[in-house]
Amino acid sequence: QVQLVESGGGLVQAGGSLRLSCAASAGTFSRVVMGWFRQAPGKEREFVAAISWNNGRTTYTDSVKGRFTISRDNSKNTVYLQMNSLKPEDTAVYFCAASSALWQTPTKYDYWGQGTQVTVSS
Repeated sequence: QVQLVESGGGLVQAGGSLRLSCAASAGTFSRVVMGWFRQAPGKEREFVAAISWNNGRTTYTDSVKGRFTISRDNSKNTVYLQMNSLKPEDTAVYFCAASSALWQTPTKYDYWGQGTQVTVSS
């Protein structure tokens, strides 16, 4: 059974930083891409960033480019999302997910973590 476990969320002031982690079980090896999504109250789940396990290729949504960095540690089966210069509009539950390609569409991801709350105060 594939399992994804996020950690690292919390409360931070605007302009601050947080690093999210997503630990993946061995069963995710067939899913070569890991992505981060977020969902704010009353809004749809939106794509944030994704990375390929194999070659490290990344993709980001425009609103986080230059502020967020996705990375992976293959030896630990862990993907990270470094979030800098956080804004109140970044407040959401952040989810990691696994897919077979660098999609930005949530429906293309078939394994999901439970989510971690990120709150940015103004």
